[in-house]
Amino acid sequence: MDKSISMPVSVYALGGLGEVGKNMYCIENEETIIIIDCGVRFPGVEFPGIDYVVPDFTHLKNNRNKVKALFVTHGHEDHIGGIPFLVKSLNIPAIYAPRLAAALIRNKFEEMRLSDKLPLIEYDEKTEVSVDRFKVGFFRVTHSIPDSFGIVVDTPEGRIVSTGDFKVDLTPIGPDINLTRMAELGREGVDLLLSDSTNAENEGYTPSEKNVFDAIDDVFAKANGRLIISTFSSNISRIQQICEAANKHGRKIMIIGRSMEKAMEIARSYGYIKTLDDSIIKPEEIKNYKSNQIVVICTGSQGEPMAALSRIANGEHKDLYIAPGDTVVFSSSAIPGNGIMIDHVVNQLARCGADVVTNSILNDIHSSGHPSKQELRLVLKIFQSHYFMPMHGEYRMLLIHSQIANEVGIPEENCFVLDNGDVLELSKGKVKRAYQVEHGNTYIDGKDIKGLADGVMADRRILTSDGMVVVSVTIDSHNNKLIDSPLIVTKGVVASHSKRNIDACAKLIEKAVVEKLLTKTSFAELKNIIKDVAGNYLYDKTRSHPMIIPVIMTKN
Repeated sequence: MDKSISMPVSVYALGGLGEVGKNMYCIENEETIIIIDCGVRFPGVEFPGIDYVVPDFTHLKNNRNKVKALFVTHGHEDHIGGIPFLVKSLNIPAIYAPRLAAALIRNKFEEMRLSDKLPLIEYDEKTEVSVDRFKVGFFRVTHSIPDSFGIVVDTPEGRIVSTGDFKVDLTPIGPDINLTRMAELGREGVDLLLSDSTNAENEGYTPSEKNVFDAIDDVFAKANGRLIISTFSSNISRIQQICEAANKHGRKIMIIGRSMEKAMEIARSYGYIKTLDDSIIKPEEIKNYKSNQIVVICTGSQGEPMAALSRIANGEHKDLYIAPGDTVVFSSSAIPGNGIMIDHVVNQLARCGADVVTNSILNDIHSSGHPSKQELRLVLKIFQSHYFMPMHGEYRMLLIHSQIANEVGIPEENCFVLDNGDVLELSKGKVKRAYQVEHGNTYIDGKDIKGLADGVMADRRILTSDGMVVVSVTIDSHNNKLIDSPLIVTKGVVASHSKRNIDACAKLIEKAVVEKLLTKTSFAELKNIIKDVAGNYLYDKTRSHPMIIPVIMTKN
């Protein structure tokens, strides 16, 4: 293709806008699509029976020949958790990831029995990748997991920079953020900046990870019995701090939770977590030590029902139970929507006699990996971008981040607060809103890549909140007559407590069906009549909308 021909570049998100999690951003022109991250969102109580929420890949599948590469910024689940489902859906010619993220992705592929021949390529700050007319480079940032990077994409139409997840931590655990490289990019010129908005509501600076160690050390010093600390399995920096405190206070470390065990294994093998082999004990060895000689690191800080901490709290874990005198620490902030589940676990732990420590002003046991307002201002000043698109956050976070950009000199008309699927078009250094691509959610129940549609989830929510009504009618299809009165079975419906209400509903359905059978009709029409009559009657009696399932049986 003639390289002198201008091809506008589209920038859009399939996940990560208007939500915390499910991050997936795409850069596209007429011949190429490159993807930045492919994450999951962990469902709350509003998604019954669902394990993960991933982006809808329909647009990518419809343009599968244009998809050339996936670039991963870091190894957190909301940035890599959707990759196995993506590679099952379409061919990804190359996946580029930093060292630790690559190891975590390989583990996912092994767990889901995906081919070990998938093209997973490790990168660092010196790496440069050419993908058709796009040139991709990287710069190191600080976050709550090692090997975190921002990405710069040079296109014939202009330069795009994505910060990835970051905070400006000047005393990090691990390498420094590369402010020098970021400033160089700013001096060279950035046309469109995409930046992390998760903490945009918070004034000041996000505390350094080093601050957290003092709080963790204090918890260790005050705990007289066993310590159980719950955090994200991918929060490698936090796990390292806990191990350091355990070694300092002479406690043995027990790891519980499959994802935590695997993260620990990978991080130790790469040198990101440093602790001696004899400092770690197996669950069956716990009886050999006093309570004040043990610290347990486990998953479940978000109250997930199947995670280790929930099972421990409910007395369902085979190796560990809560005893009076135990101290349980939640070393992470609540993801929006998970408050109810966390409260349930906290209350259950308290019932068992545990002293529960959560994040508060007095217990600074979690430091976010995301930037607060002053860091956002600093980064906006460093990059000096002409146009700005806040990313990674709920709508109010994106809006506040956009207002921060206005404060530091980016004109309001050059800031774009978008939803998933909205497209920005970059052409000759100018950015404008354009069209919209197909987008949405795919709900994963187990490991089935097919997922569940929004309609299925709506049905599940109805069943959860309003119940179900099955209406069975038998007709003589030869004579077009109703053979017997309708049979109604209810589950979870208030009206089911009143036989009189159910009988009355059955009579109304019978009358409507008999009248309809006097005319030429179809099964579909009969089912619609049953739904309408039963639905209207039950709403009048209960002010709820149960799922109505008509069943028509025939006798010839």
